[in-house]
Amino acid sequence: MSQNTPSILIADEMHPSLFTMLTDAGFAFDYQPTITRAELISALTPFDGLIIRSKTTVDADLLSQSPRLRFIGRAGAGLDLIDLDETDRRGVQVFHAGEGNRDAVAEHAVGMLLGLLANILKADREVRQGVWDREGNRGYELGSLTVGIIGYGNNGSATARRLSGFGCRVLAYDKYRTHYGDAYVQEASLEQIMADADVLSLHIPLTPDTRQLVNDSFISQMSRPFYLINIARGEITSLSALVRGLEQGKVRGACLDVLENEKLARLTPDQQTAFDYLRQSERVVLTPHVAGWTHESYVRINEVLVRQIRQVKS
Repeated sequence: MSQNTPSILIADEMHPSLFTMLTDAGFAFDYQPTITRAELISALTPFDGLIIRSKTTVDADLLSQSPRLRFIGRAGAGLDLIDLDETDRRGVQVFHAGEGNRDAVAEHAVGMLLGLLANILKADREVRQGVWDREGNRGYELGSLTVGIIGYGNNGSATARRLSGFGCRVLAYDKYRTHYGDAYVQEASLEQIMADADVLSLHIPLTPDTRQLVNDSFISQMSRPFYLINIARGEITSLSALVRGLEQGKVRGACLDVLENEKLARLTPDQQTAFDYLRQSERVVLTPHVAGWTHESYVRINEVLVRQIRQVKS
């Protein structure tokens, strides 16, 4: 390995397209997708960079054992497993590939919502069982609804762009941005979204401020019964509160690609009770955290990540 060639430890499973991209960009790498945390901490010492997905927590303990580490690449959008205060303190650059899967996430969100509004999953199950119930599966048109988007970054803006094609009114709130209204969305306050939205779509990171954001109080403040879409992070929504909202009629339905605990074999009793209700409800559509996980995004994430990592050589 050349002394001037930045070296990267890849600590998670990646699409093989990444390897050619890194080589072409002038990086050396060691691919160890099954490495344990203890092994990773021991192995990181000689590396300039670390590339991860969602297996690895990057905290002060790990960083203190990595004196040469200059950058971390997250092959995905969320950064909640990385201690950004600690990386900033140590001067470690953090890159992520938020735009790499934004189209996949947006299409998935709209697909789940359409499936719920048109009763597609319910009707499919019934027809397979020999039930031909047209009236019981009468749906709602997306274009007749007002959609409120919380978080107008990569995923939120890509979702708004697709929703606008259906003719629905789209409002967006982002506490970190101003003057972001565009051809696809009307800039709004959170209060306006709570007052007007028929659909609430979450596109925000998991932070101390957003953890359990959608709770009993939040749901009670929504002026009208609404559909919830969560394709961001499961811990943003209290599933117990969501169940109560569904039971009380405050929530008309939910599209959930993420859950507050995605290890289904290790749910707490309260989580198990909530999950049992949700999985049996015809007003809920569930997918296993795959909104951004398409064949195309698997490659595009690498393209976006390597384009950013090239900065450390310039």
